[in-house]
Amino acid sequence: MSDERPIGVFDSGIGGLTVVKALRDLLPNESISYLGDTARVPYGPKSPETVQRYANELAGMLMQQNAKALVVACNTVSSVALPTLTKNFPVPIIGVIEPGARAAMAATRNHHIGVIGTRATIRSGAYERALRAADANVQVSSQACPLLVPLIEEGLLYDPVTEQMILRYIDPLLAAGIDTLVLGCTHYPLLTGAIARVLKRQIMIVDSAHNCARAVEEMLDQQGLRAAPLNSGKLQVALTDAPDSFLNVAREALQLKFGQIELSPLP
Repeated sequence: MSDERPIGVFDSGIGGLTVVKALRDLLPNESISYLGDTARVPYGPKSPETVQRYANELAGMLMQQNAKALVVACNTVSSVALPTLTKNFPVPIIGVIEPGARAAMAATRNHHIGVIGTRATIRSGAYERALRAADANVQVSSQACPLLVPLIEEGLLYDPVTEQMILRYIDPLLAAGIDTLVLGCTHYPLLTGAIARVLKRQIMIVDSAHNCARAVEEMLDQQGLRAAPLNSGKLQVALTDAPDSFLNVAREALQLKFGQIELSPLP
């Protein structure tokens, strides 16, 4: 048995394409429908109730495309909306926080983990809860990094200003003694190289995009939802408003191939 229905992936904007890239690399035979809410990005400063409403709208749009599973490629949505999504939709739903937390626990040696993310993700405490559910004695140091997403979206992936901001945000975590750093925003994998250059010492970097993709693979196997091995997976990208220059930044940095972008106005 095989299931050729697409995996539905959504994000507050285009940053979730890092998760799409990880899924394409790991599961090339799976079709993916990606929906980015470019009309209302960013979600980070918005209230949990507003984010939950937006998430339900986007999930409903993907379900109209017969999605067999939903992947929440947004840390902000994953931190505040997974319970309501799970209650409202009858398909498996996977966020980025639980897989990232599991990978961080497997990587740390001194049980002191750092987390960087948007203000909303850090304020929610979702990573701390997920990490402490695995080990009550783990030490977690968190840092909101509100300027990193705008720098990424401007394409300044290799700019000295970006490296200065990375150092400013991460330096307190290093001083606190972390040995593992969770990239708690789906934009941040685009800065993996810059972060590694700035750190200049052996810190394990946990990329929630790749760990989310592995969790999706595990779920598809458990639920019997895999597409046929020889299936040629298709990638469809839709946005709720016209894309800005960040789409080209993401496409180039991730080496993602997709055709015409569809516009999917909000209901």
